[in-house]
Amino acid sequence: MTDTITITGVVATIPRHILTSEGLSITSFRLASAQRRFDRSKERWIDVETNWYTITSFRQLALNASMSVEKGQRVLVTGRLRIREWDNGERVGTTVDVEAESIGHDLAWGTATFSRSIVSSAVPTAAVPEAEADESHEELERDEVHDGAPVLVEEQAVPF
Repeated sequence: MTDTITITGVVATIPRHILTSEGLSITSFRLASAQRRFDRSKERWIDVETNWYTITSFRQLALNASMSVEKGQRVLVTGRLRIREWDNGERVGTTVDVEAESIGHDLAWGTATFSRSIVSSAVPTAAVPEAEADESHEELERDEVHDGAPVLVEEQAVPF
């Protein structure tokens, strides 16, 4: 059974983006989620404790996150919670991972501008008749497919 969780916090590390040999995009970063409370005696907010999460995203979400999320930004993450115990011989610990289903900026702390990602069709270029091929080879940019996965062609502002 997997638990779905939504977390708000600060991106604590520079997001790391990799592309596997199979063509799978993966982006991961650490998220610090601090619990705060108001101390009436001191009349100020204090941090009670910080929970740390490793956020991992895959495929198009990973690509979009790598281009959108930066260290120090406040974000919201919704995903599947995974808790793992580990022992490396010297130390024992617990790692809390979240496999992200969605990531966004926390608009309670700032503003954002949205650009929709447009992904090319999954039609291989070999399926396009030669009569339709443009001599400028622009069709390669639009219809190119690598290892059966569509390629991010461009980002355009698309109204809802």
